Amino acid sequence: MLDKTFTPSEVESRIYESWESAGVFRAGRPERIQAKPYTIVIPPPNVTGSLHMGHALNNTLQDVLIRFERMRGRDTLWQPGMDHAGIATQMVVERQLEQSGAHRRDLGREEFVRRIWSWKEQSGGMIINQLKRLGASCDWSRERFTMDEGLSDAVLKVFVELFRAGLIYKDKRLVNWDPKFLTAISDLEVQPVETKGHLWHLRYPVKNGGGRYVVVATTRPETMLGDTAVAVHPEDERYKDLIGKHVVLPLVGREIPIVADEHADPETGSGAVKITPAHDFNDFEVGKRHDLPMINVLDAHARINENAPDKYVGMDRYEARALIVEDLEALELVDKIEDHVHMVPYGDRSNVVIEPWLTDQWYVDAATLAKPAIEAVERGETVFVPRNWEKTYFEWMRNIQPWCISRQLWWGHQIPAWYAPDGEVFVAESEEAALAQAREKYGEDVALERDPDVLDTWFSSALWPFSTLGWPDETPELKRYYKTDVLVTGFDIIFFWVARMMMMGLHFMNEVPFHTVYIHALVRDAKGQKMSKSKGNVIDPLDLVSKYGADALRFTLSAMAAQGRDIKLSEQRVEGYRNFATKLWNAARFCEMNGCIRVEGFDPAGVEDTLNRWIVGETETAARAVTEAIDAYKFNEAAGAAYRFVWNVFCDWFLELAKPVLSGEDGPAKDETRATTAWVLDQILKILHPFMPYVTEELWTRLGEQGPARDEVVALSAWPNLSGLVDAKAKADVDWLIDLVTAVRSVRSEMNVPAGARLPLVLVGSGAEVADRAGRYDEPLKRLARLEAVSLADTAPAGSVQTVVGEATVALPIADVVDLGAERERLQREVKKLSDEIGKIDAKLANANFVSRAPEQVVEEQRERRAEAEDARAKLTQALERLAGAA
Repeated sequence: MLDKTFTPSEVESRIYESWESAGVFRAGRPERIQAKPYTIVIPPPNVTGSLHMGHALNNTLQDVLIRFERMRGRDTLWQPGMDHAGIATQMVVERQLEQSGAHRRDLGREEFVRRIWSWKEQSGGMIINQLKRLGASCDWSRERFTMDEGLSDAVLKVFVELFRAGLIYKDKRLVNWDPKFLTAISDLEVQPVETKGHLWHLRYPVKNGGGRYVVVATTRPETMLGDTAVAVHPEDERYKDLIGKHVVLPLVGREIPIVADEHADPETGSGAVKITPAHDFNDFEVGKRHDLPMINVLDAHARINENAPDKYVGMDRYEARALIVEDLEALELVDKIEDHVHMVPYGDRSNVVIEPWLTDQWYVDAATLAKPAIEAVERGETVFVPRNWEKTYFEWMRNIQPWCISRQLWWGHQIPAWYAPDGEVFVAESEEAALAQAREKYGEDVALERDPDVLDTWFSSALWPFSTLGWPDETPELKRYYKTDVLVTGFDIIFFWVARMMMMGLHFMNEVPFHTVYIHALVRDAKGQKMSKSKGNVIDPLDLVSKYGADALRFTLSAMAAQGRDIKLSEQRVEGYRNFATKLWNAARFCEMNGCIRVEGFDPAGVEDTLNRWIVGETETAARAVTEAIDAYKFNEAAGAAYRFVWNVFCDWFLELAKPVLSGEDGPAKDETRATTAWVLDQILKILHPFMPYVTEELWTRLGEQGPARDEVVALSAWPNLSGLVDAKAKADVDWLIDLVTAVRSVRSEMNVPAGARLPLVLVGSGAEVADRAGRYDEPLKRLARLEAVSLADTAPAGSVQTVVGEATVALPIADVVDLGAERERLQREVKKLSDEIGKIDAKLANANFVSRAPEQVVEEQRERRAEAEDARAKLTQALERLAGAA
């Protein structure tokens, strides 16, 4: 007998262990060796990571797909693994060292890297166990790590081959430089922060200009020491006579040209902009267009270097800023200073201001690799869902910049490049091979020094879809499971990861890495705000799992995962879907207590009772709706179809209508209803399993202890592939009954009819079919709609509220139990209240200032509330019209 309640904390770990011990998640199961493969590679979480709500959403959706296809008979591989997460992992171990008063440079590179490996073995990978708590059905026997020996071999081979093809090279360009960690970082690791600062308008004297100045504005006066030009728009009449002339750079004395460039906006500030190619990304491009010198005036620690006047050398950038402004003011070269709010780039881990800094780094020729990746999406070989993300992909790829792949760290894949004493570089997969290259060039052995830098973490993760399958070896797994089927990821890494996997997959495998990229939205808080620690609105998924169970969180995320819409998550929603799991459990207990046991060889197509014919048809309809929605990546529609079928159709209607039979005398009708109920419940457990794996597996196992033995766990059972079960006559009959009961309940609610009052129901002017149904369903009508009697008449009785159900006019005499006048006044007050609210919202939405200044989610909430109020007003207005008819 099932326990009275389902307690997730008591069963989840036991069920997960049973799945793992039985090898349920393993790819290549013997019975599926001929089956079509279905592959997903997990976006590898950082080895330092812990489960946040974005992970919970991303991995829930992947697991829904994997469990669904596993039940459809596919040979599924959900490839798990973790990313070594260069800077994040190095930081963890550096902090540990700092607590003991040491620094990584005290240890040396070899010992420091050994310490990181030791930490990784002991503490890394916590997130893997958290994913298991969520129910993720990865093939953990195949877990990989981006620093594994095999994956490291793949990285070396890719680097060497791209270098030999001229697609990897070394260059001096601007990078995002972190002056605390002393390394280049990616754009994804830069956090723009809105900052209150100043805009300094500086006067640059025109050479031989008779006292004429060009005024430029800057938020960073210290970088002026590296200015190499002033730019004006070529069509700006104010400066046309100055183009080609020079200004004298204050404090430095260097003469720099005035160049014509469309980067200068005549509508902004003075229309003239200072150009500092070594310290601004836009200026770097202007500098290249005009062949300007690139003067770096900061060192790696963001201190003024020897390229600046001696007075400022060695000063911190902000210390230098204050002195430079003071010196300019003394020379009367500060035109004005304005308060200015602007976005300042911070390192997301170092929390210091990032500098655009000119330095030697390794680059990938991304523009060349991008061309086939663009064409593959244009041809439809890879499709984005929703499709609008293809536009984002194309915009990034068609304007792609060289990809900086070197990082000044010790943890990561060390770049396979060795330098001879004369600076010649030798790139090879091993030091022995590099020494051999050098010997061939010089005719003798020479000492080589390896490049100390490591590769950007995204370089190794770009190979993930094929390196995890054994490439560069020609493994059976690579042949069977590449290309993968779908990538599930967030929009923020379309460029950083998705695009780079596309480039690498096409270059090295001659095939796209996946045919579909499903882009999910953000998980926000209940008010639509982005979750952040600073706001204090972060929701920990593990807290929700502990409180409500993994199934409740998974179903919530699935039910809210509408394409293109962010998820507004509240704990109340999770609690609500916990109640759904409870509803399912209670329904199963009801079935068990009423002897609804599976029958060997039960054929749903052979049932005879109308109610049973209806429910097996509804089961087919629900299974088809869930299947089609998952196939289309419409997770919310799939979860919604399953929810409505279980709660509304099966629990609220079928079980209620079946109660008299199940509690009645034994006989063929009762036997058929019991067997039908047990069969439908089995289909429900299958349909819900991808979303709610724990409660469905527990019920499948416990209910399987009765009746014929189960051959498999629900995770390996066959997905419902039903057809031919919809009986039009049975559907019409039962749907009519449901519609009629629903209409009566709605009227009772609208008119405030006392719950205990039993009303007569009159079917007005009904035909033979309605009369026949009224006779056959007299008992359930009276029981479910709280009716005193059901009768037929040509006209409606006085004081009746009327509604229409199908071809029947339904009259409910309520004058004896409801004060019609008082009820009319109540409804009119409610309608006015809603009308006033709609008017206020309309005024807000018509206010251009409100719409432009309010956060987008606030505007959206106003629109949603207006729609809700409009719907409520329409229903109350309809109720008033009914009441008028009764009077």
